[in-house]
Amino acid sequence: MDEIYQPENIEREAQRFWEASETFRATEDLDRQSYYCLSMFPYPSGKLHMGHVRNYTIGDVIARYQRMLGRNVLQPMGWDAFGLPAENAAIQNRVPPAQWTRQNIAYMRGQLKRLGFSYDWTREIATCEPSYYRWEQWLFTRLFRKGLVYKKTATVNWDPVDQTVLANEQVVDGKGWRSGAPVQRRAIAQWFLRITAYADELLAALDALPGWPEQVKTMQRNWIGRSEGVEIEFAVPGRGEPLKVFTTRADTLFGVTYMALAAEHPLAVEAARSNPELAAFIERCQSSPLSEAAIASAEKVGLDTGLRALHPLTGDSVPIWVANFVLLEYGSGAVMGVPGHDQRDWDFARAYDLPIRAVISPVDGGMIDLARAAYVDKGVLVSSGEFSGLSSQQASSAIAERLEAMGRGKRRITYRLRDWGISRQRYWGAPIPMLQCARCGDVPVPDEDLPVVLPEDVEFEGAGSPLQRLPAFYQAICPDCGGEARRETDTFDTFMESSWYYARFACADNASAMLDSRAAYWTPVSQYIGGIEHAILHLLYARFYHKLLRDEGLLESDEPFSHLLTQGMVLNSIFFRRTGAGGIAYYSPSEVELRQDERGQSAMLKSDGQAVECAGMGTMSKSKNNGVDPQALVERFGADTVRLFILFAAPPEQALEWSDSAVEGAYRFLKRLWHLVLAHVAGGPAPALEPDRLTPAQKAMRRKIHETIQKASDDVGRRFTFNTAIAAVMELANALGRFEDASEQGRAVRQEGLDAIVLILAPIVPHIAHRLWHELGHSSALVDTAWPVTDEAALQREVIDLVVQVNGKRRSRIQVAADAGQELIREAALHDNNVRRFIDGKHIERIIVVPDRLVNVVAR
Repeated sequence: MDEIYQPENIEREAQRFWEASETFRATEDLDRQSYYCLSMFPYPSGKLHMGHVRNYTIGDVIARYQRMLGRNVLQPMGWDAFGLPAENAAIQNRVPPAQWTRQNIAYMRGQLKRLGFSYDWTREIATCEPSYYRWEQWLFTRLFRKGLVYKKTATVNWDPVDQTVLANEQVVDGKGWRSGAPVQRRAIAQWFLRITAYADELLAALDALPGWPEQVKTMQRNWIGRSEGVEIEFAVPGRGEPLKVFTTRADTLFGVTYMALAAEHPLAVEAARSNPELAAFIERCQSSPLSEAAIASAEKVGLDTGLRALHPLTGDSVPIWVANFVLLEYGSGAVMGVPGHDQRDWDFARAYDLPIRAVISPVDGGMIDLARAAYVDKGVLVSSGEFSGLSSQQASSAIAERLEAMGRGKRRITYRLRDWGISRQRYWGAPIPMLQCARCGDVPVPDEDLPVVLPEDVEFEGAGSPLQRLPAFYQAICPDCGGEARRETDTFDTFMESSWYYARFACADNASAMLDSRAAYWTPVSQYIGGIEHAILHLLYARFYHKLLRDEGLLESDEPFSHLLTQGMVLNSIFFRRTGAGGIAYYSPSEVELRQDERGQSAMLKSDGQAVECAGMGTMSKSKNNGVDPQALVERFGADTVRLFILFAAPPEQALEWSDSAVEGAYRFLKRLWHLVLAHVAGGPAPALEPDRLTPAQKAMRRKIHETIQKASDDVGRRFTFNTAIAAVMELANALGRFEDASEQGRAVRQEGLDAIVLILAPIVPHIAHRLWHELGHSSALVDTAWPVTDEAALQREVIDLVVQVNGKRRSRIQVAADAGQELIREAALHDNNVRRFIDGKHIERIIVVPDRLVNVVAR
């Protein structure tokens, strides 16, 4: 055995063994319990960051542990390869997005392999490959025929320079994040998937996901947003159609003092034709962001249209305003303003001096002050005609019944969830497989013409999609009538690709079907790992897509992921910055040298001596250039050190605070373990363990070994608290280091302890564990060895230590036989010299014995 721990050689040797043996190649075996472990696949941005490393290390530990339990484990890896960053890189580097993406995939694949992750690389997929997106095109055409796909005009954020739709998050201060141009609201034709048809099932099925964090399920419930209420019709004199609003608070109907419309509402557009001031206001609203979050924080502004609505129960005239806080895409694009009992409505009414009317009072008869804020709680109705005196619940039902009887309203269930708009006016994505024919309308591309392949050899300039300038792409023949047709130039939202990749991993080599029976064997995914930021969109879309696949007969289960683990972010505890001509650059503590002189402390870059300033704590970010390069750490310390630090620094769900010293500490522990094994094997093979011959000290050491196995089994297998499992192993290693028994049975106990450490660490630091297992004299491969089992007999104690308290304060410690009864324990406690000092002359009221822990003597 080498005297020096050399991680590079050890890790290369282990990885060659796994690759040559095809160790992690998964095959279906109906006689074994399957276990599908999946970490969210990465976007091939160029290099891994520490967030990737944390995510994939957690997944790899779980997969390797399950393999040691005898499960048939699948852990695949692929690439979420479409997306806007590739287009940005194409502009900056003058390289086609496809070329940039595939170069990144090749580099990042090498990084993942260097970290020793146990992936089945035979199942690798990249979503930008036609062999992959062909099948989502195929499914899309079937959903179209089922009526689950439709096209409609929708209001979007439009960048007039880049000629593309922007997500709400890409609108910064009303401007496009890349072009800086003022963003416009524009109504354009978009394709939608009817996710709302599955809203009830998506909501109800959350209760059948006990393996998901409650936080994620709550976020999805709120996003789906099921509401029971009433759709109320307000007549508008001189207009044929009434103004419809939906409310969950019909009990406040008598408090309506104004109506508010979205800027795009047909009634607002019609009124603006003869009102230049209103037309100008609506145009200003067109540059406002569309997201609810942005609108909620924005100043509430509006303008009176001059139109009036009639209250459905009182007949009162109600002014109709246009307001920037109403979205056409939500509800009917109109709301009833009840400023007395809704804070947003109150803010607007105060800004424009509109009436504020109290129609709900507290149940306890207390006073409310509408001059200070809206009263938003439910209560008892006042100033509400015949409904006064009813509770909010009673009144809501009674008012709904009256409106239905009058034909001016109906009870409805609505959802905050909106159908999924999957059109993107971008190039680097999967083409939508539809044709537009002047005679036949929208026609799906026939199966035999799939996939619709995205042209990859294009000149990408950034303004609009090059597909719109490629007649060879968009000119087509209608398969129904044989006439001229135009191919759709929009591409799929990239969430389409990431919504079913987990199922394709099961049968990635099938060229003739989207999925086959192997998908039923592997799905649902046993354990899914990823960031909490994906709690809504990706995870909700994947759940929806899974149900579409099920209803198409391609899957048997109802949900894609049985268990979900959301890991925290990686934080740089302190980072530094320097402002120069190229902008702001960020640096980690390892790149900075701190100096102290008569002027105080200063920070300088080690590379060039330039001054930098402390920028505080933050998330490691590729965009900030303040991330630690995992590749550099692997080259310096080895993959096992990086993995050990990542897992030891914090539990998976919590944020991980970066620490250079902690990385070095992980490296020192592995070197210490190496030398611990080295010292042991230098004495030759250890004899067989004979538990009945052990001395008390040897039994105590063996008990420590099996207590560690017991704790690590729970920490790794159930709780996923890898940090506490590692801490327990470190304690055991320290104990073995102090265990200087060189007798035959002493060496046998030490052998068992070192075997246990290596087995427990095998999923965590697999390379060094692979080598140490061999050095400890085992001929079998560690990767095929079972997880250690706790020997219950070894846990038994002949004597136990108990803390003794007097009146709740610790006064002594006693040692009693492990099988001692409570009477003997009480006697021992009362006769302890230290205890007697605090009870002499006092009356013993009672003695409380907490088994295996303590004795509390209550004396007065």
